[in-house]
Amino acid sequence: MERMYDVTALGEMLIDFTENGVSGQGNPLFEANPGGAPCNVLAMLQKLGRKTAFIGKVGNDGFGRMLRQTGESAGIDMGGLAADERVHTTLAFVQTAPDGDRDFSFYRGPGADMMLSPEEVPAALIENAKIFHFGTLSLTDEPVRSATVKAVALARKAGAVISFDPNLRPPLWRDMYVAKAMIAWGLAQADVVKIADNELEFMTGKTDFDAGAVELLEEYSNIRLLNVTAGSDGSYAYTGGARAFVPAFRLGGTIETTGAGDTFCAAVLNYILDRGLNDLSAEELTAMLRFANAAAYLVTTKKGAIRSMPEREQIDEILKNNE
Repeated sequence: MERMYDVTALGEMLIDFTENGVSGQGNPLFEANPGGAPCNVLAMLQKLGRKTAFIGKVGNDGFGRMLRQTGESAGIDMGGLAADERVHTTLAFVQTAPDGDRDFSFYRGPGADMMLSPEEVPAALIENAKIFHFGTLSLTDEPVRSATVKAVALARKAGAVISFDPNLRPPLWRDMYVAKAMIAWGLAQADVVKIADNELEFMTGKTDFDAGAVELLEEYSNIRLLNVTAGSDGSYAYTGGARAFVPAFRLGGTIETTGAGDTFCAAVLNYILDRGLNDLSAEELTAMLRFANAAAYLVTTKKGAIRSMPEREQIDEILKNNE
C-alpha cells in the first residue's frame, strides 16, 4: 500500500521564548520562536523533501494560531492540530549559557498540548504514514498520555516504523520514577531510538556509551537502530551487527543548541526512508551520522528551530568541505 505521509508525529507544539539581547534599559529581550520537538523533526523532514503530518493541541489563542500558521508554512499537514478553548498554548522560556547549552522554564500547568484526548487522534494520519514519531512530553500527563498510547497502537497495527526520542525534561515530571517508567515504555515500542547521553545515563546508570547501548539493545530487542547523541563530542549509532561513531562538526558560529537533536533525528529518519533498516553496515551508519551531524550543527548557528532548519544544499556543502 502506498502511504500518503513519510512521517507523522504526535506531541507538543509550543512557543520557545529565547534570549535575544537586552533592551535599552538593560532588560533581557526574548524572541517568540515556534517549536516543540516532534514538529521540529517534521520541519527538517519537509526541508529534505518529505511529506509529513502533525498531531497535537494548542490553545485557541494568538500563540496557537501562530503555531498553526508556522507549521502550515513549513509544509506540514496540520489537520491533526486541535485547539483547546480553555487551556492556553504551552510556553517555554529558554536561557542560553555561553557554550550554547540551555535552561528551560516551562509554563505548562496545564498547557494545551497536555489536553489532547484519545478521541482527538485522527487514525488516518497514522495509518497512512511510513514512520510514526513521538517523544515523552506527550507521556507526562493525562489525557495526552492515553492519546499517545492509542497512536502508537494504531502505528503498530498499520505496520509503520516507530521512532522514539525520550527528550527528557525533568521540570515537567512530578516524579522521576514515572519519567523512567514512561521512557522504558517508549523504548519498548520503538524500532528507532534517538537518545541523548544524559538520557542514556539516566536509564542505564552508565557513562560509557557502548556499555549503555549494549544494555538497552539487550533489554529492548525490538530496537533495530539506536542512536546516541553526545552534543559537541559527536554521535553514535548501533544496530544488532554494526557500530559507528562520527565526531561533531566544530566549525564555529554556534549560538544555541535548541532543535539540534530534533534536526539530527529528522536526518536519521530521512536516511531510513531511503535505505530501510535491514542489515545496515558500519559504513552506512557512518554516512548517516555525518549527514545528521552536519544538519544538527547548522541549526545551532541560528535561534529557534522550526524556522531555522537548514537546506539540503547547506548540509551537502558542509560535508563536501569537511571530507
